[in-house]
Amino acid sequence: MPTVLITGASRGLGLEYARQYADDGWRVIATCRDPDNATELASLEGEVETHALDIGDHGQILSLANSLHKEAIDLLLNNAAIFGPRPSKLGEIEYSTWEDVMRINVMSPLMMCESFSDHIAASNLKKIAIMSSKMGSVDDNSSGGSYIYRSTKAALNAVMKSLSVDLGPRGISVVILHPGWVRTDMGGPNGLIDASESVNGLRRVIEGLNLENSGRFYNYDGSEIPW
Repeated sequence: MPTVLITGASRGLGLEYARQYADDGWRVIATCRDPDNATELASLEGEVETHALDIGDHGQILSLANSLHKEAIDLLLNNAAIFGPRPSKLGEIEYSTWEDVMRINVMSPLMMCESFSDHIAASNLKKIAIMSSKMGSVDDNSSGGSYIYRSTKAALNAVMKSLSVDLGPRGISVVILHPGWVRTDMGGPNGLIDASESVNGLRRVIEGLNLENSGRFYNYDGSEIPW
């Protein structure tokens, strides 16, 4: 039975990932800030265990990694993120909060990967999947604005590209993912697809991940996104 560790699993895409992997017979280690109030997560069927984790607290990341030190984790799925202040347009940028968004969207995913690299290397599949956004693509940016969110996702992409190079010798592959415009709390009610369709596609991309295509940036439909 393969094992997946999912951050931000109490709602949205994280919850849908947990549901689908559990339904397919995976062991799911689901993390969120407040498991006691994660009622939908608690109601999932299958082998699902929950752990409290605020990924903005790097001490909690290290503590969780230590508590799971005997576990082999086939897939680390870094899903938790925040958008930050909206609309973050020129003249209205909240500089004081930019660092907080960078910490959660960039530094924390890398720390998760560092802290759990031994767990992943000990598994059969040895995969890391990172939820990014097409808004982090410099090539795709034709509308401007969203300075804080765009910059954190662009930085995340760069960090994970480097990680794919550094972890390659250990047999660990890394993929950077865009979920599409999804109807979630972050995506809003006008999204073009629902969480189920997005995660179905993303899982197909993850399934096809190997060392040859490690470090690339993919849309949920399997198409590659330019940097």
